[in-house]
Amino acid sequence: QVHVVESGGGLVQPGGSLRLSCTISGSLYRHFTRAWYRQAPGKERELVAMILYGGSTNYADSVQGRFTISKDAAKSTVDLQMNSLKPEDTAVYYCNAQILENTYWGQGIQVTVSS
Repeated sequence: QVHVVESGGGLVQPGGSLRLSCTISGSLYRHFTRAWYRQAPGKERELVAMILYGGSTNYADSVQGRFTISKDAAKSTVDLQMNSLKPEDTAVYYCNAQILENTYWGQGIQVTVSS
């Protein structure tokens, strides 16, 4: 059974930084696609950043240059460093793992950017 658990959310002022961490356990595979999504109130869930098993990354235009996704395959973790945060980054952030044909989600963690 694969488990996905996020940590590190909270309240931060505009311009501040937060680092989200995600641990993916229970998989027999180390090399798979990991991603962070987010969902703001009244909006659809959207892709924030993705890191492929080979290390290539993709970012939403809205976070390009501010957010950085990284992974540690040995530890089965994927982090999202968020800098220069804006109020519009406020959302519930979800960690995602695509392992073979299966998709796994964490419970989500709140990030609020407000003064």
